[in-house]
Amino acid sequence: MFDIGFGEILLLGVIGMLVFGPEKLPKATSDAARLIRQFRAMATNAKNDLAKSAGVDMDDTMNAVRGLADLHPRRLATSIMADVTSDRGGLAPIPPAPASPHAVAPGVVFPRFDPDAT
Repeated sequence: MFDIGFGEILLLGVIGMLVFGPEKLPKATSDAARLIRQFRAMATNAKNDLAKSAGVDMDDTMNAVRGLADLHPRRLATSIMADVTSDRGGLAPIPPAPASPHAVAPGVVFPRFDPDAT
């Protein structure tokens, strides 16, 4: 949830020691922990009350939201590409190039494209 490392925790401890002092720091820490637990309980109760008053079953809603994950563009592209079967490892076959008066002779190799040179 929070990306707090050891350095940040140490910094918070030093700031807490400076603000509250060594005598009041344990009580301030326990009060903060109690306050966080109360906020979590109030948020959970509010969510449950809202769902109850709206007549919504949260389990069905969460299952519907999880079903939407199948519509993620990456999953859609993967499923589309997996449906195509060929000898190229699941990729569509390359259509033959149309005959052109500007066709290159076989065996001619073009240099790699360099965006800095253009």
